[in-house]
Amino acid sequence: MGDDRSLGWRDALLPLLMLVVAVLEAVAYGPPRLPLVLAVEALACALLVPRRRWPLVVAPASILLLLGLSRVGPAVDDLAAPVLVMVLASFSLGRWLLDLRGLVALVPCYLLTVLGVERADGAPADVTDVVFVAALLIPPYVFGRVMRTLAERSARLAEQAELLSRLQATVRDDAIAAERARIARELHDVLAHSISAMVVQASAGEELVRRDPDRAATAMAQVAETGRRALAETGRLLSLVRDDHDELGLDPDPGLDRLEELLDQFRRSGLEVDADVEGPVLELPAGIDLSAYRIVQEALTNALKYSSDRRVRLRVRRSVRSLVIEAENRGRPGPSTGSGLGLVGMTERVSVFGGRIEHEFTRDGRFRLEVVLPVETADV
Repeated sequence: MGDDRSLGWRDALLPLLMLVVAVLEAVAYGPPRLPLVLAVEALACALLVPRRRWPLVVAPASILLLLGLSRVGPAVDDLAAPVLVMVLASFSLGRWLLDLRGLVALVPCYLLTVLGVERADGAPADVTDVVFVAALLIPPYVFGRVMRTLAERSARLAEQAELLSRLQATVRDDAIAAERARIARELHDVLAHSISAMVVQASAGEELVRRDPDRAATAMAQVAETGRRALAETGRLLSLVRDDHDELGLDPDPGLDRLEELLDQFRRSGLEVDADVEGPVLELPAGIDLSAYRIVQEALTNALKYSSDRRVRLRVRRSVRSLVIEAENRGRPGPSTGSGLGLVGMTERVSVFGGRIEHEFTRDGRFRLEVVLPVETADV
């Protein structure tokens, strides 16, 4: 974690402004040897341009150079511009050095400044001179150290935020991959069932082709219909499978015919479910039926985890062209503590069938989910 020490025009901006102030002040003050005074102040300002790259060299050199003003003209405390330059030099020792070498370099500068004030006045230095020089050099150094600490902390937080972002992306990608693998296994079972049905229907048609041509034609039509469905499921399966190391699931694939069983399961877990089912939801293509069940299952799981009153309103309705699943529950106050992976899984399922998913928090603090799965394209 290092600072960018390359020089730019911003490094010269502040010393240049200080030089302008110094020139205006010196011209107005009119000290003897004005050109020499201006030259000393200009050199002191120029030394601070590379203060970020070589602070241990240029900052003390700038302070010591200004202390020489008392030999050619006004004392350090007679003008304001040299004080500003010394403040910037002290700040640079604290801001741009990693360790305490800046403090070590500041101590002799402090002592020499106190002696310089004494020689300019022609009287011994007293407590006020010591306090004045300390107030001139120490606070800027401390402020520089604080600025460096804050900058380092900010850089660490930025690195941690970037690392966390990468970790979240990795977790999200893993969740998507796991959900795709799960969907692929389930669609594999649907596809295997369709092919088995085709084999049985084709065998029956073969036996009936001579004895009962009409029934044989009906069997062949069923084979063609099942084949079209299997072809659609095959396309979805191939779009999901990313490797050949998946293990096949052995449990029967659930569908909306087991919806009541699913609702009872969540009710026993303490979730109050207000369910409303409209239309022939039991007459769905196998892939849509399975995904609809999983989406309802995930929606109820989210409600059980995050609903503030353990209540959810579920609506499943079937139209000619689509199946719509809606779930609504009251969210918990404050920021969400969920990972969002459940929504990732639902989004993956919906995208397989070219559907649509929307979710939002309403103004009254309720979480609303709507999933639309096209039904007519599932049979093509």
